[in-house]
Amino acid sequence: MFAIMGVTGQVGGAVARTLLAAGQPVRAVLRDAGKAAAWAAQGCDIALADVTDAAALAAAFAGADGVFVMLPPLFDPAPGFPEARAMITALRTALAAAHPAKVVCLSTIGAQATQPNLLSQLGVMEREFSTLPMPAAFLRAAWFLENAAWDVAPARETGVIPSFLQPLDRKLPMVATADIGRVAAELLQQTWSGRRIVELEGPRRISPDDIAGVLAGLLGKPVRMAVVPRDAWAGLFAAQGMHNPTPRMQMLDGFNAGWISFAGGAAESRQGTVDAETVLRGLVARAAPS
Repeated sequence: MFAIMGVTGQVGGAVARTLLAAGQPVRAVLRDAGKAAAWAAQGCDIALADVTDAAALAAAFAGADGVFVMLPPLFDPAPGFPEARAMITALRTALAAAHPAKVVCLSTIGAQATQPNLLSQLGVMEREFSTLPMPAAFLRAAWFLENAAWDVAPARETGVIPSFLQPLDRKLPMVATADIGRVAAELLQQTWSGRRIVELEGPRRISPDDIAGVLAGLLGKPVRMAVVPRDAWAGLFAAQGMHNPTPRMQMLDGFNAGWISFAGGAAESRQGTVDAETVLRGLVARAAPS
């Protein structure tokens, strides 16, 4: 039995579906009981647990051959990441108590970076989970291609997409959530000892200009990226309701300057198979006007 967190999201759902397709038993770990029926109908065992409830998490992980864990997205954290730290503590306590055979943890490109930024919370998670007694794999995924969902509306409405990633022609590691789910499911079915770092990106690197070009083809109209000046970021994020935009800005700086990158070295390097056009085609279809 594999216990999977985040099944109602893109990555966790992809992990669960991949395992189910392989005939593996899955325990879907959810916070919302109202979303459990769809997974029960697919044959999943159901466990209800909030990510801050160590006792409920331990019960959800008990007896598992492997556990997939991830932190919920937290884009506007309080200084020092107290929210993430509370979740990490609960998860580590639960894993230590349940002692599953192995754990696969969704991490991120740049988790090893020493400069403070939004992704630092995942570096904290890696350090905390590295002391667990069971084998652990940290799946460091590249920038999600699905982040381009925010680009579809401006591309369709104005043909101009504001870009915080710059320069616009700089190609970055990006990956589809379907590939993340597939690789996580593969890792859960493997046997190893100690700690692994697996770095995952898509079949080719993508620039903001590349995304604009694909969207232009899919929408049948000219589309281009436009740089959002660095000195405008804080005001824009504040206008969106963010209380602490500094970590997000530091993260973007890290991608743009290149210090958020894959570590290489002893890390295992993987490439996915889902290309940007496939992901963007799906995003455009889902955002189509009714």
